[in-house]
This record gives sequence, structure tokens and C-alpha cells, in this order.
Amino acid sequence: MIENIEELLYANPYPGRGILIGRSEDGKRGIIVYFIMGRSENSRNRIFERTFGGIRTTARDETKVTNPELIIYHPVRTVDEQVIVTNGDQTDTIANHLKEGYSFLEALHTREFEPDAPNYTPRISALVQPSGSYVLSILKTLAGNPNHCQRSFFDYSSAIPGLGHFISTYETDGNPLPSFEGEPIPVQINDTGGLEQFALNIWNALNSNNKVSLYARETNYITGEINDLIVNKHA
Repeated sequence: MIENIEELLYANPYPGRGILIGRSEDGKRGIIVYFIMGRSENSRNRIFERTFGGIRTTARDETKVTNPELIIYHPVRTVDEQVIVTNGDQTDTIANHLKEGYSFLEALHTREFEPDAPNYTPRISALVQPSGSYVLSILKTLAGNPNHCQRSFFDYSSAIPGLGHFISTYETDGNPLPSFEGEPIPVQINDTGGLEQFALNIWNALNSNNKVSLYARETNYITGEINDLIVNKHA
């Protein structure tokens, strides 16, 4: 079943961090959306900033940062026209491995879930090729046991116009937070109103108390032209 991403998110108070990869309705552009949410002051104290080939998270107020290791990172990087999207510093692990001739899978076999007991937040990652094909991954505890890591990879060798796949860190809110379950969710890419409108529809569907920042990007398969935007709850 193909879901409506806005309805999916509107019904979920806390998916955490989310990655959506897909193809525009006209089939000409690759679509990437990444968002972060937060429940604690430390997690909410962030904004997105552009970097060369991607973005980074940075503190909105440096005086309020208490644990930078898990909240300050580069969610999006580009290596040889391959776009990496993740929810943590595994972005750098993947980028370095690709530069050294290793694969996305080999890179993530050196990592596991975040050490933030009792949640043990999953690491979600994507690698998007210039052709539009993509791989999604999630690293999480095995049945909630932090002594074991389950690594799952989902390879989409072709991108269907108007279709994307969504993965998030959590199923919903809770204590501890329940990890995302199952395969990435097939969702509609309703971008006839343009990238900005599509991104804002997703942003508006996120819980108003918990949403922090969103990044959206489209790449024209024919010209290579890139268009992107950032939405931060706090300037």
C-alpha cells in the first residue's frame, strides 16, 4: 500500500528523524527530504545550515548545548555526485569509505545504533546515485537488546515516478522510544506544486511542538541542476 506522507506524519507525534527518497511525479527529478525533531531542550536547540554539497546541524544557542556528539553532525554530504543522507556522524563514515573505494554496506558494517540508553536510537542512512537509484539502511538493536546490532539494507535499483520510500528512527513517541519497524514505507511524491510546496506540506504535517528543521532537495536527471531549501523552526 502506498501511503500519503502528510497523513502518515500528521498521525504520528514523534517519528524522530526521517528520510524520504524518491522520484518526482514527472519522472525528471530525484527527491530527497530529511527532517529532525526533538523532545529535549538539547535536541530542539538546532538549526540546519548549508555546506558545500550538503548541510550540517548547528546549535541555535551555544550556551544550551549539553551533548553535542549526537546532535551536531552533517546530515547530507555529496561524494562524486552520490548523495549521502543520515541522522548522525555515520555520514562521515560513509563518505570516507566511498572516497577510499569501499561501499555503503561496508561503511555501515563498522557502525551500530547510537549509545543513548535506554532509547538506543537507530542510525538511518541513504545513498542516492546520480541515476536516481538508492539504498536505505537502518542499524538498530536486535529485539531491543543493546548487545546485538541488526543491520538492514533496502536496495531500490530504479526509481518509479511519483513514488518514494520513507524511513524514520522511531515508530512513534514513548519511553523508551520504540525503534522503527519493518521495511521503508512506500509513499506518494505529490510535487506538482513544486519542491517548496511539497516540503512545506511535510513540514506542516509534523508535530508543531517537536519539529525542529527540514531539508528538501531535487536533482534534475537531465541537466544535473540542483534545487534545495531549508526550513528551521527557529531562525
